Amino acid sequence: MPSAMSRGAQLKIGKTKNIPKPNEYIHSMYHEYSSYCLDEEMAPQNKGHWRKNQFGMGSEAFLDLEIGTGNGYHFAHRAQCFPERQLLGIELKYKPLIQTIRRAVRSGCLNAKVMRYNAVHVDQIFAPEEIHDVFIHFPDPWVKTSQKKHRLVQLDFLLRLHQVQKKGSRVEFKTDNKDYFLDAMEQIQKSPYHIVGSTMDLHHSCWSKTNFITQFENLFLREGLPIHFALLEK
Repeated sequence: MPSAMSRGAQLKIGKTKNIPKPNEYIHSMYHEYSSYCLDEEMAPQNKGHWRKNQFGMGSEAFLDLEIGTGNGYHFAHRAQCFPERQLLGIELKYKPLIQTIRRAVRSGCLNAKVMRYNAVHVDQIFAPEEIHDVFIHFPDPWVKTSQKKHRLVQLDFLLRLHQVQKKGSRVEFKTDNKDYFLDAMEQIQKSPYHIVGSTMDLHHSCWSKTNFITQFENLFLREGLPIHFALLEK
């Protein structure tokens, strides 16, 4: 299931290098997958230079972003299907971070990297108009009234995200939580984004044929629950 800025993660994070007893995933982050992982201190150092620093690409290369990669099925699928596009993933928890990049690397992807960072602050790690398409699949709905302020898709975040995306780029948003979706749509309508389309039931819509079903998404489908979807464009 998604974690980090997805399911149940805290908004404040400490520095990985300060953890006294690193677990196996942190160890993998700095050793086995050190060429593919960036911690919360490394990530901001690439602001404005992700293509050159991390992929050895020019300024015209496509650079996409997945926020909350979870176990990495969509991430690996995306990297495999679009090898001409570079893909970054943001996670907070170490296990899904490593699961994600491991899945991509073992699939032979050379165009994917992940970072540990709080996605709320995308403007701290990306320069204006630095990235292209963004995927936000099943972010934490923070269902309690007192927690709703922690939801990712809010106006302030949307304004920051809009700033770092290139014109014509898109945002794909999916959630199983109806309340969150309706609340998010209100926030989106206040933002500069153009709503290309939306639906309260993705799998009975015109977007169903091109939709990649994540492992997490499949759990809801088995229960007959609808998936809410919105496609935005800068």
